[in-house]
Amino acid sequence: MTITRRTSVPGPRLSGWLDRFAAAQGPLTVTATDAGLEAAAANGARAVLAAPWPEDGRPGRGPDDVARLAALAGQSRTVGLVLVRRGGWAVGVAREGRLLRSKTGSRYVQGRTSAGGGSQQRYARRRANQADALVEAAASAAAALFAAAAAEDAAPQYVAAGGDRLLISQLRESRALQQWSRVPLLRPVEVQDPNLASLRRAAADSCSVAVTIHVPD
Repeated sequence: MTITRRTSVPGPRLSGWLDRFAAAQGPLTVTATDAGLEAAAANGARAVLAAPWPEDGRPGRGPDDVARLAALAGQSRTVGLVLVRRGGWAVGVAREGRLLRSKTGSRYVQGRTSAGGGSQQRYARRRANQADALVEAAASAAAALFAAAAAEDAAPQYVAAGGDRLLISQLRESRALQQWSRVPLLRPVEVQDPNLASLRRAAADSCSVAVTIHVPD
């Protein structure tokens, strides 16, 4: 049986993180894979390291694969953040793991009901309308925030989204965000409650190396 967990490591801390992983699991062999880098120990433990950005002609510099990955994660990139769940949203613009701009809001979305027949259909329509209003509020706020950042030469180069997958999908198709629809989408952001604290975590995670750890139980 294998225990799997995930974490995010800022580029400048990657070497130290791997040193601590090796101290706990044994000497590591680092190899390049389609997913990024894999650091494997003889006891079967391994860590898969993925860059925060897709390849776009700006590689990291360094004497080895780990140093290059750390340098890549440390490059200054601007990320638009969109977090949405039923009941609330949070949007922001981040660079180098820090929030430059942010805005949060809430919109009530009715939960599911056990009522049947016509009542259930009315509740479903009301819930769908409330969800649509939430998406439009989040999309409008994100578009305004991104435009304001662009006016100050800080337009998002990527977008990182998290929360309810269906709402995020709707939001990406919103007319308000049409001009940002071609901005590359980064890996999903994990979020339970879209608020300022979640935005700050998302800002840091979106600019860090994604680490997936597999350790034999």
